[in-house]
Amino acid sequence: MLKEGEVLEEFFEDKKIIQNVNLYRFTSDSILLSRFARAKFKDNVADFCSGSGVVGFHFLCLNPQIKSLTLFEMQESLADMSRRTAELNGFSCEIVNCKLQDIGREYDDKFSLILCNPPYERSGFENASFEKAVCRKEITLTLPEIADAAFKKLKFGGRLAILNRADRTAELLFVLKSRGLEPKRMQLVTGREGAKPYLVMVEAVKGGKPDIEILPTLVN
Repeated sequence: MLKEGEVLEEFFEDKKIIQNVNLYRFTSDSILLSRFARAKFKDNVADFCSGSGVVGFHFLCLNPQIKSLTLFEMQESLADMSRRTAELNGFSCEIVNCKLQDIGREYDDKFSLILCNPPYERSGFENASFEKAVCRKEITLTLPEIADAAFKKLKFGGRLAILNRADRTAELLFVLKSRGLEPKRMQLVTGREGAKPYLVMVEAVKGGKPDIEILPTLVN
């Protein structure tokens, strides 16, 4: 089942995920987001920018009561790893290999929850390969494009759980609100008590009323 450069890593109890040592590998951000998002009974869930699938798969393990899980990933190599991870663990899900901008109309107004751990750095390639860079940097996908896609694919009242750099909090909230996604919950993440936050997680609701809950800062 493993290809060149691939390894199996534990990510939830006895569940294992396929990772490639030469490509982008998941970080603790993915686990934080899957724990921050809240499931409802029989949710239809999508994972945008799913990579090797860790956010969606971890969320599924935490919330087996959800109705369906669909992963969207533009890189074929990462989507392929997700397929094989799903087969390995017996996960029931759909995996779609396409850009978020190109998701078909058949998914319009389908999902009650979208999870998204996006590329959230603005700078260019530096020394990273293209395959790694597009997972971290806004090369092929921007924050407004993510919000636009989420609005189209969410049902009215559906939720988007997304994270970004803490220093982009104002931008994130503005972009969500301007696209009809009302921020309802927000939590900052810091590496140690008293340190400046480095991450922000937000849950926004399609068509929600203005009213946001600020959760205590999480020490990771």
